[in-house]
Order: sequence, then C-alpha cells, then structure tokens
Amino acid sequence: MEVVLVRHGETEWARDGRHTGRTEIPLTEHGRGQAEAVGEALRGRDFALVLTSPLGRALETCRLAGFGERAEQRDELMEWDYGAYEGRTTTEIREERPGWTLWADGVPEGETVEQVGARVDRMLDEVRGLDGDALLFAHGHVLRILTARWLELEPDAGRLFALEPGTLSTLGYERETSVIRLWNEPV
Repeated sequence: MEVVLVRHGETEWARDGRHTGRTEIPLTEHGRGQAEAVGEALRGRDFALVLTSPLGRALETCRLAGFGERAEQRDELMEWDYGAYEGRTTTEIREERPGWTLWADGVPEGETVEQVGARVDRMLDEVRGLDGDALLFAHGHVLRILTARWLELEPDAGRLFALEPGTLSTLGYERETSVIRLWNEPV
C-alpha cells in the first residue's frame, strides 16, 4: 500500500514565498504545466482513493492531472490556517518578530501545528485502512505535517521535509514500518 502525495503546482504566492493558507490564489502557467506533468507521471496507476483539498489550487492541480472526476474533497487536507500572517513572507514577519519560525512560534489568529496534526491524523486513519493505494492533492505545510505523522513523529517534525510545488512524494511501508519511499520528486 502506498500513499502518493502531490503538492499543488506553482502559484505567484508560493513562488514569492508568501504564506498561503486559505486565500484562493490560482496556479501560474508554470503551475498548470506542473499539474499536467503530474498526470503524465501517474498515468496507468490505479488508486483505491483519490482525495483533494477543497482549495482551488489543489483542485485545479488534481483536475489538470486527470483525477478531478474521481477525487473527493476533504477539509482535513486544507493548508495550515496562517491567521494574521496570511500572505506575508518570513522576512516580513521577522521584521516584527526577529528569529520567528512557523514551526516553533506559530501564528496569531490561526491554527497551531498540533491542530493541523490532529486534522491529518483523522485522514491517515482512513488511508491506512484502505485496500489499495491512495492519491492526495494538497499543500506544502499540511503534507509535511501529514508525513511526520505517517512516520509517527510529532507534527512539528514536518519542518524537516522541504516540499516544492508540483512535486510527487510517496509514503509506504517497509514490512510493518511506515517509511518515505520517494520525496519531493519534480516531474
């Protein structure tokens, strides 16, 4: 059993390093090309379950990859709610809070890393019970936290897994141990 993760294609805000939680930002032309390339890379794969975040950039990536008609939308796959830091870069935030990191310091008026971890735990309970592979379309930080939880690490261990737009990653097992089989692979 494998869980294939797709981070949505490039958006202007992702390209510019802006924290993009719940704001609807469309894919760039490059991002649309990445989504189509994901579809080519996954052509011929059979998935027991295809899930997507309900946010437009993930939905569009899913659709352009050819899985839109099969996909079920799940709020658990929405990106981290960055609250007052939505749309801001780390550099901008550090002008007010020197040394700030998302993982250690969190965001005012948004979700905690533990809250995001609880959301993805519910998703993983469902996915681990499948008879077959799963395909998930979502966002950078939520997929990093999902990966940490897959590996039975604390949610903030997601900080260890850099993840670029329009990439493929695969979680699976080595015998009964949860592992990363492929990570951050451009298509």
